[in-house]
Amino acid sequence: MKILLVYPEFPDTFWSFKHALKFISKKATHPPLGLLTIASMLPEEWNKKLIDLNVRPLRDTDFAGIDFVFLSAMSVQSKSVISVIKRCKEHKIRIVAGGPFFTAGYIDHNEIDYLVLNEAEITLPQFLNDLETGNPKHIYSTAEFADLNSTPIPSWNLIRLKDYSSMSVQFSRGCPYNCDFCDVTNLFGRKFRTKSTSKIIEELNALYKRGWRGNVFFVDDNFIGNKKKLKLEVLPEIIEWQKAMKYPFTFNTQASINLSDDDELLQLMVDAGFNAVFVGIETTNEESLKECKKTQNQRREILHNVKKIQKAGMEVQAGFILGFDNDPPNIFDRMVDFIQQSGIVTAMVGLLNAPKGTKLYERLVNENRIVKNFSGNNTDVSTNLIPKLGLDKLIDGYKRVVSEIYSPKYYYERVKKFLKEFKPQYKINFSISNYLKNSEYLAALMKSIVIIGIKSKARIHFWRLFFWSLFRKPKLLPLMITFSIYGYHFQRVFENLSNLHH
Repeated sequence: MKILLVYPEFPDTFWSFKHALKFISKKATHPPLGLLTIASMLPEEWNKKLIDLNVRPLRDTDFAGIDFVFLSAMSVQSKSVISVIKRCKEHKIRIVAGGPFFTAGYIDHNEIDYLVLNEAEITLPQFLNDLETGNPKHIYSTAEFADLNSTPIPSWNLIRLKDYSSMSVQFSRGCPYNCDFCDVTNLFGRKFRTKSTSKIIEELNALYKRGWRGNVFFVDDNFIGNKKKLKLEVLPEIIEWQKAMKYPFTFNTQASINLSDDDELLQLMVDAGFNAVFVGIETTNEESLKECKKTQNQRREILHNVKKIQKAGMEVQAGFILGFDNDPPNIFDRMVDFIQQSGIVTAMVGLLNAPKGTKLYERLVNENRIVKNFSGNNTDVSTNLIPKLGLDKLIDGYKRVVSEIYSPKYYYERVKKFLKEFKPQYKINFSISNYLKNSEYLAALMKSIVIIGIKSKARIHFWRLFFWSLFRKPKLLPLMITFSIYGYHFQRVFENLSNLHH
C-alpha cells in the first residue's frame, strides 16, 4: 500500500502564531501528533508519506500512485478539509478519515469512503483487518476508550522537525471535570487515562535521539488529572531524565486552576522544566461559572491563584469566554481589568459557542437558540447561539475587549507587569549570552528590532520595555523579545476585527 497522510491547514487564528513564526523561520507551531501516531499504527511494510499543509501545499504530483489518503482534523480546519476532500475526489483517491472533526460531524461527511472514528487504537485495527479480507465498512466507531500504553511512538521520521517551533507528547486523555461548553469529555470520556512513566520517558528519548532540542508541548486537556501519579512517578522521573540529558527540553501544557492549590506539584513541574501552562479561566463572574458547571473555578480568588503559579516560575496563559447567560452588562470592563491586573500576556478571549455533543448544545437546541455549526475558531467573532445579552451588544463588547488588551499600550503594560513578578527557576536560564549563541534567537532579535522596533505602531512601547528589561531584568530580555513577537502576531490577528461581521 502507498499511503498519503494529509494534515489540513489552520486559518490565521490566535493559536496559529503565523505572524510570529516568521521571526524564527519556522513554518508551523506544532506537528500533527495524531496523524504521526496513526502512521505508526499502519503496517510497517506500507509506504507512508505525510504532508502538513501548514508547512507546504498539496501538489497534484503527491497523488501519483497513492492507494489511500488518511485525513485527520479539528473543526477549525474545516475549510481546508473540504478543499483536500475535493482534491482527493478529483484524483479518484479513497479517503480514510478520523480525528475530532469527523468523530463529531461524520453525519455531514457521507462522501468519505471510510470513517475511522473515536479512538484509533481500537477502531483502526478493525478497519485494517477488514481491508485485508477485502470487506471494509463505511464507518468504524466505538464507545470504549483505549489503554494509552498501547499507543505507539509517533513516526517522527515523516516530518522535518526543524519546520516546527515545538514538538508534542501526550500523557493522558479524558478530564475529571464536565464543563457544559466543552466537548473533551464527549470525545475522550471523564475517566482520566494515562500512559506509564516508562512510556513517557521512551517518547522523550525518541525526540531526543532525532535531534530535537527545545520546547515540548504536553497536549493533555488537563495535565494534572492524576496528581498522585505525577508527584510520585512521572515528574520525578522526568526531572532525573532532564538532569542526565543536560536539560534539552522545556515543557508547557494545559491544566485546571486548582494546580495553584498544590505547592509540591507546582515545584515538581518547574523542576521538570515546565515554564508555561494554559488555564481555562473563562470568566471571573461567579454566576456564569455556576451556569457552565465549571466547579473547579468556583469560590476562589482566581487572581491570587494566577499570581501564585506565575511566582512559582510558570507563565500562565489563559482562555476567557464572553456570552454566558449570566454575564452582567459590565462584564467587558471587568474582563479587561482582570486581564491587565493578572499580567496574563497570552489571553485568548473568545465568544461562547456550543460544539455538537456538549451539554450546552443539547440545552440550547431545546431552547431553539442554536443558529449554525461551530466554526472551531475561538477568536473569529462568531457564535453559533443566540446570546441573552443580545448579539450586537456581545459582538461590540467583545471587539472592545480584544482591541484594548492587544493595543500596544495595554499589551506592553501587561508584559511589564508579568516580567516584574516572574522569577524563573528552570535550570536553563534566560540569559542574553545563551540567547546570542543561538542563531535562531539572534535572527529573531534582529527581525524584532526592524519589524517591531522600527516599522510597527508598537515601536515606542517596544523600546521602553526593551531598555527597562535590559537594565532592570537583563536575564528576562529574551522573554521580553518573545512576548513582543507574540504581541505582533496578536495585533495582526485582531487588527481587522472591526471589519468582521457576524
